[in-house]
Amino acid sequence: MATATVIEIIRQFLHKPFTNTFPVKYAPKNMHKALEAIQAGKVEITPPVPVPDDLRGKLAYEKDTCIGCQLCIKVCPSKAIEFKPEERKIKIFIARCTFCAMCTEICPTNSLAMTTEFLLGTAEKYGKDMIVE
Repeated sequence: MATATVIEIIRQFLHKPFTNTFPVKYAPKNMHKALEAIQAGKVEITPPVPVPDDLRGKLAYEKDTCIGCQLCIKVCPSKAIEFKPEERKIKIFIARCTFCAMCTEICPTNSLAMTTEFLLGTAEKYGKDMIVE
């Protein structure tokens, strides 16, 4: 058991990492200065790795095809979806979403879909980019 662990540790040291150093190649000591250098064009951004087509990223919502059945609200484990009765439509809070895709599977009109967008970091938890209507 211990031998297998030691062999795995040595193997890990000899292989290059599987992670992608995003947004820059080396971890900066000061992220604020690194972002300024990127904006000034002094540092090149490392692009994120290509994502698989079936990645469960940010939800996409087609308001026109939604019939207001509220099935998505009933199956959402994190209560990320709220109903707007005056419009008979839904409102999705991405900050609450666990990206389980249960709402997309139960939607009878396919109004909800998972996108491959995964860079969702923001300073405002309930800002306009983090609410889908």
